[in-house]
Amino acid sequence: MTDTPQSPKDHLLYAQGHYHGDFTPQDLVFNANLQEFATKISYICGLETGGKISAQDAYDQIKHLWKELTQSKEALGIGEPRANSEE
Repeated sequence: MTDTPQSPKDHLLYAQGHYHGDFTPQDLVFNANLQEFATKISYICGLETGGKISAQDAYDQIKHLWKELTQSKEALGIGEPRANSEE
């Protein structure tokens, strides 16, 4: 996924909500990636619904984005047991 939006246009197109979960740098990065994923999926669905791209193109793009999100999750260690900091 990409870094934080840089231009005002990017900020408008890829707006991100505030993160309210348990804070770790990995969770924050994954949350940003997840929000970007959701935004892109919404655009792809709109393009397909509007007849601008085929259903197959939409599927292929979504599949590619899913693979990127999965790789991000694995690279960040999201969902893996965390060491208990109280021990």
